[in-house]
Amino acid sequence: MTSRISGFYKLAPSERLKAAAEQAALGQEEIAQVESGLLLDQADKMVENVVGMFQVPLGIATNFVIDGREVLIPMATEEPSVIAAASNGAKMAREAGGFSTSSTGPVMRAQIQATGIEDPFAARQAILLHKDELTRMANEKDPMLVKYGGGVKDIEVYVIDSRLGPMVVTHLIVDCRDAMGANAVNTMAEALAPRIEQITGGRVYLRIISNLADLRLVRARAVFKTEEIGGHEVVDGILLAAELAQVDPYRAATHNKGIMNGVTATVLATGNDTRAVEAGAHAFASITGRYRSLTRYEKNRDGDLVGSIEMPVAVGLVGGATRVHPVAKTAVKILGVKSA
Repeated sequence: MTSRISGFYKLAPSERLKAAAEQAALGQEEIAQVESGLLLDQADKMVENVVGMFQVPLGIATNFVIDGREVLIPMATEEPSVIAAASNGAKMAREAGGFSTSSTGPVMRAQIQATGIEDPFAARQAILLHKDELTRMANEKDPMLVKYGGGVKDIEVYVIDSRLGPMVVTHLIVDCRDAMGANAVNTMAEALAPRIEQITGGRVYLRIISNLADLRLVRARAVFKTEEIGGHEVVDGILLAAELAQVDPYRAATHNKGIMNGVTATVLATGNDTRAVEAGAHAFASITGRYRSLTRYEKNRDGDLVGSIEMPVAVGLVGGATRVHPVAKTAVKILGVKSA
């Protein structure tokens, strides 16, 4: 397989689909699904009060080499130039080997908020004393997840001051395996709420996932050779522009919007939750107390540009639209991924 398809942008849409299908080994049914898209009766089973369809163009970004593997990237977006820019950037990066990546485990947090507690620090200690019991209770709610190596792996408890008084917030640290995890962690949090009330003597209100997936980070790095991007002056200009995004939140917002142009397009194409990923990304960009760029750019000893990114990406292959949307299922196959 190759992601470098000569003249891909010059082809008609049907010819592009045929070329991508050959590289990704798509069958005729999968090709037909991309051509027909989501049907109205399928949409009616996904959300409430369906009246019609709002279609978004689906394109393929080419030229990507990721961890030594040729990859075609499906992207669903209404914005022109995003797919072309991604393809062009990947073309420049492949001359130095493409993108190298790493990630943490597929771990999410659920929060259980207990209020009205006179002795919040003692309550925190009491919850931690019952950690084993609470872990067992949570994992009993999803034995299948536990069977595949997931489930609650730890419990953290924080005392948070607020103008309405202290709150004791319990975090369930849950390995979600190939699921995004919202349903699993929310069910666990709901199940533990009455027991948290018994232990603390407080009243539980919120019990829900946190979309700041700071334990579910992905990282990518690429080297862009000086001659591939226009020379040393261009490298220096990129470094200066990137530095402004580190120190100025007005620039950082636009910088990160550009990053999310690509991220969101692929998240949407695969049927994942774009709002969750975007919320997590922007919260992570602010985690130091100041909103900053999600990327870093540097110059290596050869004078080449080195770009890197680290951000939370909470996506899954199990459940949600990924499993029911026919185009999303085909997009996942085009990507060639086997796990979240």
